[in-house]
Amino acid sequence: MVARIAIVSVIDAVTEDLRRRVLSGELTPDTALGEVEIAETYDVARPTAKAAIENLVRERLLERRAHKTARVVRLTPDDARDVYRTRAVIEAQVLRLLAAERRVPPAARQANREIAALVDASPRDIVDPDMRFHRSLVDALGSSRTSGIYDSLASEVVFCMSQVQGASLLPTELIAAEHERILELIEAGDGDAAADLLTVHVGRARERLAERLGGVAGPEATTPSTL
Repeated sequence: MVARIAIVSVIDAVTEDLRRRVLSGELTPDTALGEVEIAETYDVARPTAKAAIENLVRERLLERRAHKTARVVRLTPDDARDVYRTRAVIEAQVLRLLAAERRVPPAARQANREIAALVDASPRDIVDPDMRFHRSLVDALGSSRTSGIYDSLASEVVFCMSQVQGASLLPTELIAAEHERILELIEAGDGDAAADLLTVHVGRARERLAERLGGVAGPEATTPSTL
């Protein structure tokens, strides 16, 4: 059988690697990324480097003012709160709709099993399965528009998650346990309870990250688990 491989453009490949480096923390906030530097690093033409930078500016991982070199975004407490609150609005309604059909996507179960297996690993290792858990719930609706709206936040959500886990602000055991309870509530048809738990789950991360970024944590930061 012939293996299938994904074919991507040079622009997409450079964009993906720069995205990886930003989200992993290799490129720290305020790091300057000039077109010439990127072109030399990846041995690509300068227009290719410029296009990759513009892609990440659109994803709000880089910021570029007129006639200035692009830089890795430095999140403010308000930025983090806005990202988390926006995703919570989408995800909470998704949970209610899934619970109405008692439909738990297998991909969400699998992602959470991976998280549970990473209890003794580096906290950063759970960022990918954590994002897949939440994204699989949204995608389970089968709505390209809802998934598209969520995708527009995806890079910023992962950026926030990376900073939460990079600073070990949340224990992996708690994340996995609350995810599992959310799935149980969906299966039981209790969408409101699932949405309420999501609010606690996301709010705790939001306020701990806001404090890490120099803000004053809201009461949600210390909300105890109800499990």
